[in-house]
Amino acid sequence: MIPDPVASALFNRRTSIVLFLGFSSGLPLALSGSTLQAWLTTSGVDTATIAAFSLVGLPYVLKFLWAPVMDRFVPPVFGRRRGWMILTQALLLGLLMLMAGLDPGRSAMVAAALAFMVAFCSASQDIAVDAYRADLLRPAERGFGAAMSVAGYRVAILVSGGLALIIADLAGWGPTYACMAALMSVGIASSVLGPEPEGTVALPASLARAALDPLREFFSRRRAVSLLALVILYKLGDAFAGTLTTTFLLRALEFSLTDVGVVNKWMGVAATLAGGLAGGALMLRFGLFRCLMVFGALQAITNLGFMVLALAGKSYSGLVSVIVLENLAGGMGTAVFVALLMALCDHRYTATQFALLSAIASLGRVLIGPPAGLVVEAAGWSAFFLASFIVALPGLGLVMWLRPEVQEYAVR
Repeated sequence: MIPDPVASALFNRRTSIVLFLGFSSGLPLALSGSTLQAWLTTSGVDTATIAAFSLVGLPYVLKFLWAPVMDRFVPPVFGRRRGWMILTQALLLGLLMLMAGLDPGRSAMVAAALAFMVAFCSASQDIAVDAYRADLLRPAERGFGAAMSVAGYRVAILVSGGLALIIADLAGWGPTYACMAALMSVGIASSVLGPEPEGTVALPASLARAALDPLREFFSRRRAVSLLALVILYKLGDAFAGTLTTTFLLRALEFSLTDVGVVNKWMGVAATLAGGLAGGALMLRFGLFRCLMVFGALQAITNLGFMVLALAGKSYSGLVSVIVLENLAGGMGTAVFVALLMALCDHRYTATQFALLSAIASLGRVLIGPPAGLVVEAAGWSAFFLASFIVALPGLGLVMWLRPEVQEYAVR
């Protein structure tokens, strides 16, 4: 039996609503990315043009630039956070319906323009949903709420990135995008039914203040630079290993595409979801600091499982064991990391600060790729995964160094 106080912190209106909002955030991603790429390919669009379509994803990288607008201005209905969510979700529904009527083989430029607008509205929805989640959840709910949000996001990517391809094969691309557009109603309904965050927060006095004050507030904190370093480094070891895991399994161990698809993707996603939910629940018992330490250590240690695989050679049971354990630890680490980002946000500037912190966190994942390839070429796969363990250690050291700050923000 789950004790009543714990159960109420795990399963309530606030943590339930962020599950569906996570689904709404994840749904449009593939529809302007990998699923759109499949549509372009089957429509006969040339490879160079398809490659150029990757640029429509720029709003996801640059979303912090207009996040201050969403901190400063309040839509006329449903408040500062829910109003922006409903607006972006309604726009996404309309844009996806327009895409459903396209033939990108005949109108690639129109498809590109619509895909860019989908990406822009999707990134804007992410800003609003991230801010709403951080403002809505109480400190004790952040870990499990983050896990619920990530679970919804991952399921949505499976729907729009996997199920959409099956629907397209059976019914065509137009009905597929119309179906995906209809699913945006999940987000709209969740935004309408979701509770308002507790308390009142004064709006920034101007757009300039909304852009600058979040930076001033953050850098006025004790050990602000160290906090930013923690945001960059905490998941870096995980990202380092993840850059070439699929290549390792296919090229070095010679597993089949089916093996990798079933184990590394489907079983991996299931383990990640289970790890996230378990991690969120454990945060209620052990708190933010201890979970950052323990889950971070587990992330680092499970990377060594790939080193063992590299030394031992091809083993299907070994593959399953390593993938499940690594993704369980990764899910737990993601839950506590998102909870940390929420804790670091000042509620006056949640949209801007969360967008900036998440963008800074992505720097390590983006920049770690080239060095990872050089390590493999110079030292081999076992040394590469040992290096991924070592890369994870500075983040754990920073958690220890910042223990007072982490404990302070955990209860804000």
